[in-house]
Amino acid sequence: MMRRHHALGLALAALTTLLHGVAAAAGDEAFIALQAARRVERVALPGAAGVAVLTHLAPNANAWLLLSLPAPDGRGTRSFHLENADPRHQRVALDPAAPGVLLITREGAVTRCTVWPDKALAQAARQRLSYVPLCEDRLFMRNAVPGNRSALEATTEFLRDHVWRGEQIIGFVKNELYRDAFAERAATAASGVGAGAPSPGSPPAARLRSGAPPPAIMAPGLGIAMLSPDRALWPGRWYGAAGLDGVWVSATPPGAAAEGLDAVESEALAYLVAFDLDGLDLGFALGTEHPRLGWSARVRPAQRDESLPGPDGFDSAAALVRTGMLQPSLLERVIATFTAGFKREHGAFSHGALAAVNHGSHYGFVEQGVVFSRLQPGLATLFVRDDGTVGMETWRDDEAHRVGTLRHARQNGMPLVEPGPGGIPMAGRTVEQWGVGNWSGSADERLRTLRAGACIVAHEGRRYLVYGYFSSATPRAMARVFLAYGCSYAMHLDMNALEHTYLALYPRSGTQLGVEHLVPGMAVLDKTLGAALLPRFLSFPDDRDFFYLTRRQAPR
Repeated sequence: MMRRHHALGLALAALTTLLHGVAAAAGDEAFIALQAARRVERVALPGAAGVAVLTHLAPNANAWLLLSLPAPDGRGTRSFHLENADPRHQRVALDPAAPGVLLITREGAVTRCTVWPDKALAQAARQRLSYVPLCEDRLFMRNAVPGNRSALEATTEFLRDHVWRGEQIIGFVKNELYRDAFAERAATAASGVGAGAPSPGSPPAARLRSGAPPPAIMAPGLGIAMLSPDRALWPGRWYGAAGLDGVWVSATPPGAAAEGLDAVESEALAYLVAFDLDGLDLGFALGTEHPRLGWSARVRPAQRDESLPGPDGFDSAAALVRTGMLQPSLLERVIATFTAGFKREHGAFSHGALAAVNHGSHYGFVEQGVVFSRLQPGLATLFVRDDGTVGMETWRDDEAHRVGTLRHARQNGMPLVEPGPGGIPMAGRTVEQWGVGNWSGSADERLRTLRAGACIVAHEGRRYLVYGYFSSATPRAMARVFLAYGCSYAMHLDMNALEHTYLALYPRSGTQLGVEHLVPGMAVLDKTLGAALLPRFLSFPDDRDFFYLTRRQAPR
């Protein structure tokens, strides 16, 4: 009897593994099929070995490749996710005249890289590194390595995934223990501190409320070194970040920019960081786990198709590897990183018009031209085109054809600031509607908490991406502050904790990389190795998605 039970258990385990494999394969097929612009090369290998298949997942972006080769035992195939180390200048192809060889062309020079039957790929895949250089450092193999997460992140995910009514428990803790936990208030600077001259090239100063200008302030919770006397700040003014050209920092109590705010959010400081898009490139990377690809629990039953594992027809993209960290060849140019948007659990609608269409309008995202989740109309979208242009707008029904021109995109709810009549920026139409705007917070619409957002500012022919950290604010207060700073469009990012609103700058002294956190408490997300600091997103995989800014390469 024991043997029969054991045999039955083994059979069930084998069947479960088989079914998971079948489901994963079906999910991969649906995911690959979503990449409408993909281009596939095939070259027959010698004898009866099989076929080498190279899939260019997003040819315009020219970054990610999926290489499929016969498995060593001759049974089936094995796929490898490769990344082009220099997508702007380098092209990769299979060599039809030499089966099993990649041709890597760069500025007329050709590098030949044998990938079959050479064992280099298999050896690289066994390494516990997210990126392994190949082909004379022209390519990277992307390997799956578990992403780091904080204790808070681990606890909330355990409650959400495994405990009955776990979401309600999380909500109670956030509302009762974390609300206003990060609120920061300014101290008045010493008398006689002058405003100083405007920082050259900076965005315009914020338009504060009429009346007497607010006094100079001290912001003890600000962790970025600035080019300002005695670290004193005039609310709404921009100050250059020390050691980083094209980056500025500002601070203001929201009450200096807007009336009608409650006493807490009126005084709770907002910190803003501006990046000059004329000299910087914006990138986006998914976390090792978040955002996920399955269904959000917020979706109404009528909008959920139980025959599909996720709103896009899959809940996994196992064929590709999400590393949750910066590609190594960008390290010498990176100047900033910041966390992106909501997890999939919160990234869909249960109220309003968007809840009744498109499977609940799950937030979409694109990395390196590869669509992981479709961009949905009506949602605020931060995107980067193939030519490097950064934009932010509400995605429209008629824009599906534009997806093929995007390198990166991230959606996150409804706009905080959007064009009004005559194109004049105005507060988003849903900033005071808890459910319709999907602003998160408690069910009784208590919306004041730590929040982050981003906006676009255009001034005197220059464009800036502005990151905003609001130590305790509602969406309405965020919108008012962004409008005061001249934003033409603004959107919400993440909220509630320092790991979700993380921003770090990386000033350099020679070859030495420095790390400055917007708020010093964010340093707990980094690691150390002996005396060396290992910054989040740069040194190890993270489970959350993030944006990064790099110095633009000079044209060749």
